[in-house]
Amino acid sequence: MQTLMSLSVCLFAGLVLSRVAKLVKLPAVTAYLVAGILVGPYVLGSFGVPGLGFISMEDIKSYELIPDVALGFIAFLIGNEFRLAQLKATGKQATVIGIVQAVFTTLVVDAALIGLHFLIPDKLPLTAAIVLGAVASATAPAATLMVVKQYKAKGPLTDILLPIVALDDAVGLVLFAISFGVAKALIHGSVDMLSIVVEPILEVVLSLLLGFVMGVVFTFTEKFFHSRSKRLAVSVAFVFFTVAVSMLEFKIGGVHIAFSSLLSCMMLGTVFCNMCDFSEELMDRIDRWTAPLFVLFFVISGAELELATFKDLVVVCIGVAYILFRSLGKYFGARFSSKAVKCDDHIVKYLGITLLPQAGVALGMALKAETLGAEGTIVTNIILFSVLIYELVGPFLTKVALTKAGEIKPDGAVSARTPDVIAPELRKNQVK
Repeated sequence: MQTLMSLSVCLFAGLVLSRVAKLVKLPAVTAYLVAGILVGPYVLGSFGVPGLGFISMEDIKSYELIPDVALGFIAFLIGNEFRLAQLKATGKQATVIGIVQAVFTTLVVDAALIGLHFLIPDKLPLTAAIVLGAVASATAPAATLMVVKQYKAKGPLTDILLPIVALDDAVGLVLFAISFGVAKALIHGSVDMLSIVVEPILEVVLSLLLGFVMGVVFTFTEKFFHSRSKRLAVSVAFVFFTVAVSMLEFKIGGVHIAFSSLLSCMMLGTVFCNMCDFSEELMDRIDRWTAPLFVLFFVISGAELELATFKDLVVVCIGVAYILFRSLGKYFGARFSSKAVKCDDHIVKYLGITLLPQAGVALGMALKAETLGAEGTIVTNIILFSVLIYELVGPFLTKVALTKAGEIKPDGAVSARTPDVIAPELRKNQVK
């Protein structure tokens, strides 16, 4: 009963706040995150009433299956953006921009925080500064995708944005593994080339291979089902299964083997949309089916935001520096690289702003960094602070950038209650 009550409160709070957000012209994603804060342990949860809200961070962790599954579907839907016909037009540009802006951001944040380390070495260790630089490369695909879909954004910037966001996470995983390995070497005084070079490359390659194999099997299986409902059910089953398999971790010899569910599910969607002739229709149905799941995901993500980080003035100051230099790195890295590959002027001008949101992948990196000890705790606190800011402000900035680029129309998000929208659909169905 408590679980169902909590989930229903999350959905209702997210939906009510989304109406308020619409009045002040904010993206629904921001509303869901604020709703999460309200039902989290710092507001409603503080009353200690089970079912009314999340009473503790441990309570929120018991719902972690929902974010895991939601991220799988988000990655799967992003895979739909990697259609070969589209990649022929933007593939080279997206690859160059995705790699360059991620590496550039890491270098900018590393330089700034290492400089800050020399000013306050007792507050910001060198190892923490190095790891934070790598975490800065990651972008949140979920918030970006939700803004694009809510406002039906369409155009050159949108076409290149989603592939870059997906590629950004692959590059980020490699950069983090290298920086994390260097940090461990500085702490322990020994260099482990396996963890620095081999393991991150293996994680990316094996994740993509897993997604490819699952995508081929998925496409083959879909052919045995003809009704839309059964095809939808098969799609859901394969995303579930891919997320589950990607959670496996084991060792072969001295090599640690792990997978990224984001990369695996993204490849699953990419293979499916390129091999299946009815993939567009099915992707549209999955998008509608997952709407409540995504609301829950963002509300739970909002509840997880650690407001206690505001109590530590040092964390706030370092966090502000991290946010400032990461934002500069993303903006100018995207601007220079997009100009170098001769992108449209709107892409050059606005792409960097759309890459600012940061959440799930960065938090995952921060949690792994905790194994470094006290240095890792500093990394986690700073990332928790920055995620709080980025998740609340990032979706709005993404909306502004896409609007300035002319890819969100004033009537982009249309109410289903509008007679002019309902009538044509009804007429189509009556004709059929």
